[in-house]
Amino acid sequence: MRAVRLLPHLLLRHHRRFLEDPAGTQARLLRRLLRRAAHTEWGRRYGFAELARARDVVRAYQARVPLHTYDDFRDDVARMRRGKADICWPGRIRHFAVSSGTASEGTLIPVSREMLRADRRFSIEVGLNYLLQSGRPDFLKGRHLTLPGRADEDPRHPGTWAGEISGLVARYAPWYVRLCYQAVPDQVLILPNWEEKLRAIARHTVQQDIRLVVMAPTWGLVLFKLLLEEASRQRGRPVATVREVWPNLQVFISGGVALSSYRTLLEELIGEPAPDFVETYGASEGFFAFQSTLDDPAMLLHLDNGIFYEFVPLEARHRPDPPRHTIATVEPGVRYALYVTTCSGLWSYAMRDVVRFTQTDPPRLVVAGRTGEMLDLYGEAVFGDEARAALEEACRQTGARVRDYHIAPRPATRDRLPTHQWLIEFEQPPADLSAFAAAIDAYLQRINRHYQIRREARAFDRPEIVALPAGAFLEWMRRHRKRLSGQSKIPRMRPDRRLADALLAQCANFASSAETLPDSSA
Repeated sequence: MRAVRLLPHLLLRHHRRFLEDPAGTQARLLRRLLRRAAHTEWGRRYGFAELARARDVVRAYQARVPLHTYDDFRDDVARMRRGKADICWPGRIRHFAVSSGTASEGTLIPVSREMLRADRRFSIEVGLNYLLQSGRPDFLKGRHLTLPGRADEDPRHPGTWAGEISGLVARYAPWYVRLCYQAVPDQVLILPNWEEKLRAIARHTVQQDIRLVVMAPTWGLVLFKLLLEEASRQRGRPVATVREVWPNLQVFISGGVALSSYRTLLEELIGEPAPDFVETYGASEGFFAFQSTLDDPAMLLHLDNGIFYEFVPLEARHRPDPPRHTIATVEPGVRYALYVTTCSGLWSYAMRDVVRFTQTDPPRLVVAGRTGEMLDLYGEAVFGDEARAALEEACRQTGARVRDYHIAPRPATRDRLPTHQWLIEFEQPPADLSAFAAAIDAYLQRINRHYQIRREARAFDRPEIVALPAGAFLEWMRRHRKRLSGQSKIPRMRPDRRLADALLAQCANFASSAETLPDSSA
C-alpha cells in the first residue's frame, strides 16, 4: 500500500518542475521543438535552427513565425498522407486525427509518434494525480471503461491510420492496461456503428466490476440508459441507477464537452453515492489540461506535454498583428483564443477554442467555448460560457434539467424585437417556461453589460425558449452527420439559423410538437 501511495509522487515530479518554472519550462520546450524540426521543410522556411539558438527563443519565434490556420497546413497534410516525409515534423507521419468531417473530407490533424506517447502519458498522469488527490486506490482493483472512437487504416494510403484521436491513442494503450483494466475487448470497441457499439458495451459490462469510466458526458448519459435497460432485462425487474449495476464505480473522467452542463443528470443516473468527477481538456491536436484538484473545476494547464501555448485576446484575433501572450503574460478573467505549437509539427496553430484563466499561479483555466460561439448580431456580445452559465442558473432556480441545447438569433419583425431563440431538450422541463426565460435574461443582464444596455434600451427582447421533444438532437445528428462517434456533438451557438431551422422543421414531424414560449418584452 505504501508503494501505491509513493508511485504518484515519483511519477508526477515533472508536474512540480513545470509549476516551479512555468515560463522557463515552456521556453525550453519550444527550443526543443525548433531543434527537432530544424531540417524539415517548415524548419528551413522559417529558420528554426537559428531561432533555436536565440537567447530569447520565444520572442524570436513570435517575431518570425506567423499565426496559422488549418488552410496553411491543408496541402502539406495531403502530401504527408501520400507518404512524403520531413514536411513540418521529421520523418513520416503515419497517424491522422479526424478533427471534423470524415477522413476523406474533414480536417485531418497529423499525429506524430511523439504526440501519441505524450497523449498516453497525459492519460496515465490524470489517473495518478487523481490517486494522489483522493487517496483512494480502490479504482485500481476493478475494470476501467473507456469509450474511444474508431481509427482505421486508410485504404487509399497504405501504412497510414486515420480516425478519432481517442481511437489512435487506444491502439497504443500499454499492455498492462489492456490486460488488467480494459473492460471491453477490442472487437467491441472497433464496431463501425456507434449506436450498436454502445449497446454492445452495455451488454458486455452489465456483469462487470466497473470502477472508472472515461468518456464525454453526453455519451455517458446515453450509455448509462442503455446499461439500465440491459440490466433490467437481465434481472427481470426495473433497475433505476447505475450504482445498482456497478456498485464500486468510483470516478468519472470527462472530456469533449463541458461537464458542468451534465453533472447533475449524470449523478441522478448513477445514484448515491455520487462518484468523483475529473474533467480534462484535450483535442485532436493534443491533451492540454486536467482538473488537478477535486474541489476546483478549473483545469491545470500541462506545460510539459509536447505543446507550446500562445494566447491571443479574443477581441484582437482579427487584427493584422495581434498580441501573442504566453503563459508568462496571460491574465485571469481575459478570454483568449488558443494557439498551439506541437511535437506533431503544428506551428502557432489556431485551435478555435476560447479559454479563460481563473488564476495564473498555478495556471488554471476553463474552456469558455469556441471562437465561433458568440452571438453579437445586435451588439449583445453573448459568449458561449456566459450562455452556459445562464442556463445552469435557470436550472438551479426552476428545478429544470437540460439534456442538450442550441442558441440562434431570431431576427426582428414588424411586431417584435430581435432576440435569441434557445432550442432546448429538457430531461426535466421547468414548471413555468416563462420563469425559466426570465432567469436566463436576468443572469445575462447581471454579468454582461452589452446585453444589459440593449435590454434596458428596449432594443432587444428577452430569450425565446423552444422546448424540443426527447431525442430531437440525437435524431438531428443521425440525419446530418455521416457517422456518429464519440466526437459527435451539437454546436451550442451559431450566428445563422441553419441548424435551428433544420431542428424545428424536423420536430414538426415528431408526434409530440415543441412547446414555444410566447414572445414577450420585459
